[in-house]
Amino acid sequence: MTVLVQNGTLKLGDIIIAGTAVGRVRTMINDKGQRVSEAGPSTPVEISGLSEVPSAGDVFNAVADERMARELAEERRVAASKNAMPGAKKVSLEDLFSQIQAGEMKTLNLIVKADVQGSAEAVKSSLEKISNDEVRVKVIHSAVGAINESDVMLAATSGAIIVGFNVRPDNAARDSAARSNVDMRMYRVIYDCINEIEAAMKGMLAPKFREAIIGHAEVRETYKVSKVGTVCGCYCTDGKIQRGCEVRVLRDNIVIHEGSLASLRRFKDDVREVASGYECGMQVEKFNDIKVGDIIECFVMEQIT
Repeated sequence: MTVLVQNGTLKLGDIIIAGTAVGRVRTMINDKGQRVSEAGPSTPVEISGLSEVPSAGDVFNAVADERMARELAEERRVAASKNAMPGAKKVSLEDLFSQIQAGEMKTLNLIVKADVQGSAEAVKSSLEKISNDEVRVKVIHSAVGAINESDVMLAATSGAIIVGFNVRPDNAARDSAARSNVDMRMYRVIYDCINEIEAAMKGMLAPKFREAIIGHAEVRETYKVSKVGTVCGCYCTDGKIQRGCEVRVLRDNIVIHEGSLASLRRFKDDVREVASGYECGMQVEKFNDIKVGDIIECFVMEQIT
């Protein structure tokens, strides 16, 4: 995070607290890109070492007692979760308009997760602006990183919809959402997100296609092939991989590319599909920046009758 020291001197190793995040200053870099060991008043520095990503605008303090800092952060976390616990009625975008018409929905609770803090803030402010006379849109939690199980638990208890911007849920969150009937919506373009939720509030949401995830593959090895690009050796971890399907490349559950599968092979043969538990060679169309450890998520678009 980038901080501006207002008074006192911030030093390497200091215990700091910002919002609900606690940690020690591990590195400190000034505005010239140089590593420094301390920063005085009116000095902006980029520091690392916090346990989580704080919100922009949070006041940070350097403290002497780490135990007290962790207790204070926990108190703030509990207070924030209590404020985000209205009714626990399940809601999805499909039945949102009918609930508004029936007078059951006064506040639409949303949880926003994004790949970077700037995107999270932009999505949050844009969504809160589409409130109307009948329903108020309230973002009860926004943070950086993949959608996890605690986000799903918060959504289930507060009757919220999870909005993911350039991020995906991990396996535990996906299973938990299916059990709790929590609606998760993933977007890569901010206008799509706003338009879809606004359409749902006006009762005009009529999706004709739905995304169906068919499988995941882990990249185990990569090869540079001249005139072809990067070919990756993969292991299908669940579901199946189909030739011609759409794919997302995930790195730490952050979407770094979305496109089509260019080729699918077993040994030297082109194949139609590869089942779970088998290895295969894959190439993503017009994308070569694949690294070992990336996850390739395969999906198809199904028509809703």
